[in-house]
Amino acid sequence: MSILTSFPNAVRAPSPAAGQSDWRSELREAVRDPVELCRRLGLPVQQALSGADGSAQFPVFVPPSYLARIEPGDPNDPLLLQVMPVAEEADRAAGFSRDPVGDAAAALQPGVLKKYAGRALLIVTGACAVHCRYCFRRHFPYEESPHSEAGWDEALKTIAADRSITEIILSGGDPLTLVDERLATLVNKIAAIEHVSRLRVHTRLPVMIPARVTDGLVAWMTSSRLTPIMVIHANHAQELDELVGAAVDQLRHAGIMLLNQAVLLRGVNDSLVAQIGLCERLIEIGVQPYYLHQLDRVAGAAHFEVPLETGRQLIAELRARLPGYAVPRYVQEIPGESSKTVLA
Repeated sequence: MSILTSFPNAVRAPSPAAGQSDWRSELREAVRDPVELCRRLGLPVQQALSGADGSAQFPVFVPPSYLARIEPGDPNDPLLLQVMPVAEEADRAAGFSRDPVGDAAAALQPGVLKKYAGRALLIVTGACAVHCRYCFRRHFPYEESPHSEAGWDEALKTIAADRSITEIILSGGDPLTLVDERLATLVNKIAAIEHVSRLRVHTRLPVMIPARVTDGLVAWMTSSRLTPIMVIHANHAQELDELVGAAVDQLRHAGIMLLNQAVLLRGVNDSLVAQIGLCERLIEIGVQPYYLHQLDRVAGAAHFEVPLETGRQLIAELRARLPGYAVPRYVQEIPGESSKTVLA
């Protein structure tokens, strides 16, 4: 298992003022044991034991804010299904692999991926605020990516040498598990590369732990010359409570472009009701539904896969019921292709 479960860089900043929610405490207090997860939600311990093989390969990690949105006593809650290991994770399904999107082939050097023209992705950390059971990077070799200022500098030299790159995507793991001071330093170095004009951050933190949206975060995203874009990841309207809405509102009012990418997941959001609810809630809080991804075929996640025809039908029905701006593009990432493949 390669995703990190400790946060050495997330505890260096000063403690928050009295009464202020501390996102770093949420990381430290996250539930890491499936039996404890069941206990807190009033579920039979057998549910945790049946997924023991899955949790051994990919540990449970659920922060308190997200846990509070899971319906106690419901084994089929759409949020619970995203974080609870199951026996099916041990199945070896044909066509599923440890690198389903071709990250290894796209590496310019450790931690720097270039799949599409004009864009490069920088893996800044292996730490996440949640362990989604369908994570396409659950087997990624994070230990090979840069973990120091010197390592980042080497990665940025590679980016600086390629003048075709105009956009940098911060990814991981989740880049927002790093403290704002480190991220501000990194962004200033990126902004010093004259041919880079846009900064994109892929993150689940504003959804998992809304308190992560701080004045410091807004400052480093908006104070450089780079155009700031944030792509959040929500799969179900139940994830987008009032606290998430308030966090997103702070980002939106700072002038940060906000997009959402979701994954089509069996049992979670593979119904018209769930998709309409998600899209309408996103528009309500000022986030553009951007992509609905067909599941990346990562080993351990075959039980989440939804047939392509089901996805296409859902998009057709969404278009018949919602305005065009509220309907995401249904896409699939195919290794070696020059862009995402639009399915509907």
